[in-house]
Amino acid sequence: MAVTPAKLPKNADEVVDKKNFFNRVVPLYEQGTGDIELEADIDSARATIPAATGGPRDFSFIAPEIPEFIAENCVGCMDCVTECPDTAILGKIIPKEKLEADLAGMDDARRQNIEPEWAQTRKYWNAPEKQGKEPGYFGIFIDPTKCKGCAECVQVCDDNALKMIKKTDTNMPQFADKFDFFKKAGPTPETYINEKVLADMMLRDDALQYVGGAGSCAGCGEATVLRMFVAATCFKYGSENMGLIAATGCNTVYTSTYPYNPYNLPWSNSLFENAPTYAMGVRAKWDQQGWDNKKLWVIGGDGAMMDIGFQSLSRMFMSGMNINVIVLDTQVYSNTGGQASTATFMGQNTKMSVHGSAIAGKVERRKELAQIAMAHPDVYVAQTTAAHVNHFYKAINRANEYDGPSIIITYTTCQPEHGVGDHLAGERARLAVDSRTFPLMEYDPERGGLIKDRLSLKGNPNPDKDWYVNPKTKETVDFVTFARGEGRFEKHFDKEGNPSGALEKSNEDRRLNWRMLQEMAGIAPEEPAAEE
Repeated sequence: MAVTPAKLPKNADEVVDKKNFFNRVVPLYEQGTGDIELEADIDSARATIPAATGGPRDFSFIAPEIPEFIAENCVGCMDCVTECPDTAILGKIIPKEKLEADLAGMDDARRQNIEPEWAQTRKYWNAPEKQGKEPGYFGIFIDPTKCKGCAECVQVCDDNALKMIKKTDTNMPQFADKFDFFKKAGPTPETYINEKVLADMMLRDDALQYVGGAGSCAGCGEATVLRMFVAATCFKYGSENMGLIAATGCNTVYTSTYPYNPYNLPWSNSLFENAPTYAMGVRAKWDQQGWDNKKLWVIGGDGAMMDIGFQSLSRMFMSGMNINVIVLDTQVYSNTGGQASTATFMGQNTKMSVHGSAIAGKVERRKELAQIAMAHPDVYVAQTTAAHVNHFYKAINRANEYDGPSIIITYTTCQPEHGVGDHLAGERARLAVDSRTFPLMEYDPERGGLIKDRLSLKGNPNPDKDWYVNPKTKETVDFVTFARGEGRFEKHFDKEGNPSGALEKSNEDRRLNWRMLQEMAGIAPEEPAAEE
C-alpha cells in the first residue's frame, strides 16, 4: 500500500524524510541509478512516497514534438489547459503594467522569446478594459519536462492557437526559459478569475494539486479526469481539505511508480477490491476528529468498482457516509493488458473475449453501474466525461456539496486498448455521448421523490429520439458510428465497411439502454418502442 503524506507530522522519524527524498532519492532515479545505488530502508519497505515527487520528473526526451502557442489566435477558453493529462500546459494572466514592466527589464533576445507568449483576449483584456479595470495579458506556457507530445491540446483547440512543432536544440532551451518566466511571474490576480466560469479554476495555483510527472500513457483519458476533479475540489475547499483513497489499477501504477507521485495531497493506494470500505474507516476517523468538512474521494477503474470491488462499493453506499467515488471507466482492465470487465461493450475485442471465427468478441451485455447505484437509497449519481467540461465540473461540485455518498462515473479513453491515437481522448469521449454509447446523466435524490424528478439527461443531443442526427451531414450517429473509429471493433467491419451481425446486436443494446434512461427520466420517445 503506497501512502503519500501531504505534510510531515511532528514525529518525522515515523515517516519519510521529505527533504532527503527530494535531494537524494529522486535525483538518483532521474539518473537511472536509484535502484542500484540506494540501500533498502524503512520508508521504501512501507511503500511511503512524499507528496508531489513527480514535480522534478523529466519527460522532455520521450516525444519528438511539442506544442507551440500562437497568441494572436487565442481566445482564453482554457480548453487546452483543462484537457492536458499531464499538467504540461498552463495558463496565467498578468496585469498590463506589471508584464510591460517585466518585459522592459529584459535584454532583447529574452524579450523576443517571452513577449509573443502573451495575448490580448476579449475575455481578459477587452472586458476588464470596458469595466474601467486594468486589462490583463493572457499567456499559455508549455512545461517541456512534463509534455509527452500527445497533441490533445491541439485537438481540443478550435481556434488554431496551438500547433505541434519539432523539438530542436535551439527551441527546447527557449521553451524552458518561457516556462521559467511563467513560474516566477506570480499568481493570476483574483480579479481576473470568475468562479462562475468553471474553466477559470485552472488559473488558480492552489487548485493545481496534480503536479504532473505521472507515468501514464501519452494522452491518457484517465489522467485528465484526475486533474480536473482534484482542481475542482481544491478550488472550492482548499488542498488542506481533500484526501484520496485509490483502488489498485492503472491509476495507482502511474501515480506511484517509485519514487514518483503526482499528487500534492494525502493519498493512499488500497487493494483492488476494498477501497470504498477502506474509505469508510478513514471517514469515520476524520469525523471522530471533527474533520467532517474535509472531502474524501475514492478512485477506481471499472474493474475495481463494477467487478471485484462492487460489494465494497455497495456497502459504502448503504452506510450513508459522506464519501465521494470517481470511476475511471475504460471498459477494460487496462492494468493487465486489456482483459474484459463487466463494463466492456458487446462485440469488443479484448483479452478473455477475443474476436474469433466462432465468437465475435464479448457476448455479454454491459453492466450499467449508474442504474445500479441509483437503486441504493440516497446516493448522488452522475455519468460524465472530461470532454464535457461544464457537465463534469458541475457534477463534481454537486458531489462535494451532497451530504452523503456520491459516485461520478467517467468515460476515460485508454488509447492502447481502444486502438485510437494519443490525441483523441476528448474526441472519442464526445462521440461516446453523441452515439448513446455512454450517455450523460445526473441523479440527485434531493430533487424530488420520483425517479423522473431526480434523473436528468441534460447534455445529450436529441434526448427524445433514439439516435442523434448530425444537422450538418444528416447522418445518424449510433453505436456503429462510434465503433468505426476504434481498433477494438475493427474486425466487425467487412471490406465495404458493413457492420457485422454481432455489432448490430451491440447497437441495439445501446438503444435499449437509452430507452430505459428515457423512461426513467420521464422523456417520451419520439417513436414508440417496437414490439418484441
